[in-house]
Amino acid sequence: MIYDLVVIGGGPAGIMASTIASQNKNLKIIILDRNRVFGRKLLLTGKGRCNITHNELDFKKMIASYNQSAKFLYSGFSQFGVKETLDFFKKNGLDLKVERGNRYFPNDGDSQSVLDFFNLKLKENNVEMLFSVNVVKINVKNKKIISIELSDGREIEGKNFLISTGGKSYPITGSDGFMFSLIKKLGHNIIDLTPALVPLTVKNEWVKKLSGLSLKNVEITIKNTKKKILGEMLFTHFGISGPIVLNLSNGIVKLLTKGNIFINLDLKPGLTEKQLDLRLQKDFEKYSNHDFKNSLNDLLPQNLIESILKLSNIDIHKKVHQVTKEERLKLIKLLKYIEIEINGHLGFDTAIVTSGGVDTKEIDQKTMKSKIIDNLYFAGEVIDIDGKTGGYNLQMCWTTGYLVGKNFVN
Repeated sequence: MIYDLVVIGGGPAGIMASTIASQNKNLKIIILDRNRVFGRKLLLTGKGRCNITHNELDFKKMIASYNQSAKFLYSGFSQFGVKETLDFFKKNGLDLKVERGNRYFPNDGDSQSVLDFFNLKLKENNVEMLFSVNVVKINVKNKKIISIELSDGREIEGKNFLISTGGKSYPITGSDGFMFSLIKKLGHNIIDLTPALVPLTVKNEWVKKLSGLSLKNVEITIKNTKKKILGEMLFTHFGISGPIVLNLSNGIVKLLTKGNIFINLDLKPGLTEKQLDLRLQKDFEKYSNHDFKNSLNDLLPQNLIESILKLSNIDIHKKVHQVTKEERLKLIKLLKYIEIEINGHLGFDTAIVTSGGVDTKEIDQKTMKSKIIDNLYFAGEVIDIDGKTGGYNLQMCWTTGYLVGKNFVN
């Protein structure tokens, strides 16, 4: 059998492309996946709840949340952006809800519901599925793929091929980066692969002692750069994580190749130093006759106070009214500019996505078709595009998958 579309990789982009393409009942479509079932990584997204997309209907604003290759998505988002994605799911029977942070989830908060949704659509449209197979060779003739050879000895022929095998993150789900070696052999350039949206390790022992503490409305700045971000962070036994850490991690991972990186943590970004001083003076007046160690209860989370006390170098048994102006101003500087030394990251095993991939210059942004191989398409994380946490990366998969399903040449 010669298939109209052979989809290599049953992740979000691959199953979206197959679903859209299979609306034409006359087409023969097959999905290949190295796992026993497709969508393993989809099940992990949004901590198992599947953060389907981000509630930003202005696609120009949406694009601002992706890496330097983001302009590549202009055409795709104008055809199938957030609004079209929401309409697609709702019209086909998957109810969604928007939660804190403008993040969309399935109504029942279970990623399995999203996978079941696609599974039903694919079966209804007679899409074939072949599991537990790896592609070991791609056969090309006259700038066209004529067939692929599988690890079990089978050969699959097709008119069109889609590679949607993801990056290198969460290799236990099957996206271990192996396909990039085959893509290179086809003549495509691969932008260096690095972990993105990845937790960071730190040198500071006091940070690790705060494991489990979550801070909201704080700001992190990468020292000596203009990169800063406001939001929620989490202290862990190895270092730091949470949305703002993950969203800055891509840049930090690349900087770490030159040595350790320092960041500044601002615990009170909503207050200027002068405003914070006035606030602190009020608290000091309230706790005037107490020991200094008991004066920060109204200002900071209880779990954080001990660390701040040690970092301040102020005698914790000193009466508050005895704290000097100089000590108070140093405390303000500390609260606004806590220095943390980043010495590493947790790598691809825990990274949510991969930065790098197939060079966008070699892909038609309107159709996702290769500019090098005439009947080859790319979709999803295999492409050099990555975005912030919060539904952006899944939206990129839905969009690029849709473009392939709609535009591939029969």
